[in-house]
Amino acid sequence: MIYLTDRNGEKHSLDAVEGWRVMEIIREHGFMQGICDGLCECATCHVYVDEPWVEKLYPAQDQEVDLLDELPDYEESSRLSCQIIYDETLDGLSLTIAEAA
Repeated sequence: MIYLTDRNGEKHSLDAVEGWRVMEIIREHGFMQGICDGLCECATCHVYVDEPWVEKLYPAQDQEVDLLDELPDYEESSRLSCQIIYDETLDGLSLTIAEAA
């Protein structure tokens, strides 16, 4: 299960599939586009990861960090959801879709 806050501040519970990118899960529920389809090229899947989940995720790789650094609404908890693979350790993951995503 993923807990998502959309751009309107509404909270949603999303069924999640192990092995899918978090972007794919959010996209399948109709909340984002994910234009580059997980290639870490467009940032249309930009999310803010809620505490305490930030420390539970593996660190962003260089390509993701470089893309995030270019975003005007970058925050310390910013991630590209296409770079997070859902597994059982992320059950209950809570995040918010960035405004410009």
